[in-house]
Amino acid sequence: MLFEKAVIIPPFKKQNPMPNEACFLYIVEGEYNSISETQQLKIVSQEAMLMKCGNYLSQFLRSARSEKYEAIAVHFYPEVLQKIYKNDIPEFLKHPQKIDSNINMSKFEGGQLLKKYIESIAFYFENPALVDEELLALKLKELILLLVKTKNAPVVQQILSGLFSPNQYSFKEIVGAHCYSNITIKELAQLTNLSVSSFKRQFKKIYADSPANYLKNKKIERAARLLSVSEQRISDIAYDCGFSDIAHFSKTFKKTYNMSPSNYRLSQMNKTLA
Repeated sequence: MLFEKAVIIPPFKKQNPMPNEACFLYIVEGEYNSISETQQLKIVSQEAMLMKCGNYLSQFLRSARSEKYEAIAVHFYPEVLQKIYKNDIPEFLKHPQKIDSNINMSKFEGGQLLKKYIESIAFYFENPALVDEELLALKLKELILLLVKTKNAPVVQQILSGLFSPNQYSFKEIVGAHCYSNITIKELAQLTNLSVSSFKRQFKKIYADSPANYLKNKKIERAARLLSVSEQRISDIAYDCGFSDIAHFSKTFKKTYNMSPSNYRLSQMNKTLA
């Protein structure tokens, strides 16, 4: 599949492995949260993202303006790119400037050029009889040309070139990147391509602790640091540290430090004043 249109009634989430493809995603309605091995990126209506080959968790969300999620995706496969470029892949795809090896997603603000391109793709979904292989090849090349003319061009080139030399992330890199993410142990296991039981065994072997306890402690330690040095609201700190429920955060924090987050902040302020 090269071009795909999806209409979903959110909320909905699923594992989205892409071992041998890159994907351009444009949101028509709703919101989308993508979690990769090392990143997390959210886009809303009229925005887009480009994702490198890898392992992803996809979260489809409703927005304040729409109850449904609608998006158009364009998939890039190395064998297809080799075919449409007649086995002569442009140098900017084969040898891009290295930006950051951990970057595997890039966000694009909605612009007129991308909007018109998506409208043209939507037209062909409504008129599939007009579509042939030559047209598909032209539309793929057109999108690549549009993307490499944006300010994100270096990242675009790096992501697409990754189809020919995909990144491999270690267990510790993936865990480290998501210590403060609001994802479950099951979802974290999916990002490492392991079953939950295998993930827990590997985690115990590396960190000498259970995933739940280790990650809880890391989140609470970070929250304590932020309460000491930051003027952020407590609810914002809880969210930044991977807690989605402020009551659960407060309960967990009090169990660890024997005081509420607000009292802990006051105690740290008093120490400073003293």
